[in-house]
Amino acid sequence: MDSDEFYGAAYKGSKQFKQQDVKTANATGFGAAADDYMERGIDLNEQLVRNKPATYFFRMKGDAMREAGIYDGDILIVDRSVKLTNGKIIVAVLNGELLVRRFHKNFSSAFLIPENSRYKAINLAEFSDFTVWGVVVHSIHSHL
Repeated sequence: MDSDEFYGAAYKGSKQFKQQDVKTANATGFGAAADDYMERGIDLNEQLVRNKPATYFFRMKGDAMREAGIYDGDILIVDRSVKLTNGKIIVAVLNGELLVRRFHKNFSSAFLIPENSRYKAINLAEFSDFTVWGVVVHSIHSHL
């Protein structure tokens, strides 16, 4: 009975290691010499998500950020816990409209700057309803 373990409703799993820590198994009992140099799988959650409760995914619509390498249909990984600083690309709500733009602040006012010459910069002093939904930390772009 010593080996029996019982877990309550708060059990969060027993994973105490990363995917890279898992060794390969071989039916013969002998590992191949190349196993020591083999690349382990990549867990995108470990690589791209720093703060899981504050992170969400957002699909880009439009071409306002194409010169920053963010295209229509790309998936953006947005972290609400990252501090808003000058030069960060953000997801914002401006008068009820969702926007992805680069945040720029100078001494007197703040702007949302597009990365496409077809669009104009937005002076935030002209709007009363502005909210930041988070900072874009990664973008996933399909090449198909």
